[in-house]
Amino acid sequence: MTLLTLLLQADTSEAISQAAAAVATQEKVSLSMIDMAVKGGWLMIPLIILSILTIYIFGMKWWTISRASKIDPNFMNDIRDLIHSGKIKAAQSLCKQHDTPVSHLIEKGIERMGRPLTDIQAAVENMGNIEVARLEKGLPALASIAGGAPMIGFLGTVLGMVQAFFNMSQAGNNIDITLLSGGIYTAMITTVAGLIVGILAYFGYNYLTSKVSDLVFTLQSNTIEFMDLLHEPGGSK
Repeated sequence: MTLLTLLLQADTSEAISQAAAAVATQEKVSLSMIDMAVKGGWLMIPLIILSILTIYIFGMKWWTISRASKIDPNFMNDIRDLIHSGKIKAAQSLCKQHDTPVSHLIEKGIERMGRPLTDIQAAVENMGNIEVARLEKGLPALASIAGGAPMIGFLGTVLGMVQAFFNMSQAGNNIDITLLSGGIYTAMITTVAGLIVGILAYFGYNYLTSKVSDLVFTLQSNTIEFMDLLHEPGGSK
């Protein structure tokens, strides 16, 4: 029994040691990840700011474009019925109720009714340009982040390499490979961070641009439909 007890105790001690080693390894990995972010240097600060701006701009523009894309499929039919019935004020009130880029275009066209059709079309197109510019506001900043963040990361890498070689030159004959490897390790952190921010901004920009393009197509189709409505008999009362 004594021998068996000793064996059991030995096995238990070994299991505890292995568990403690595993926990220590995990803690070491977690600490190294935090330490890796810290070792990026002061250039990590603008990269963190750019990452926050990327998330903010993408979230705000996604919400704005999604809201602008919600168009009632019966909107143009209702506008047609009201205009043919001579209820111009009711048609304007309906446009105000929807409060979308499409309704803003149609409202501007209704306000110009009674004038030459070329004037109406010019007013609608000008309003369309204003709406598109409002939807695209902020996208150039996202594109700049997509191109600028990797450059900031690369700048951090170059500065880190310069510092690493400077440390080696100061070491004289006591050159240690860790001087170079440690400097490269620190320098590459900013490149990784810059690429991550740049990739997020790049894909976010392209996604939002495609959504704006879809909305522009919708604006154009509704503009054509409205102008065709005015060419119908009784449409330009």
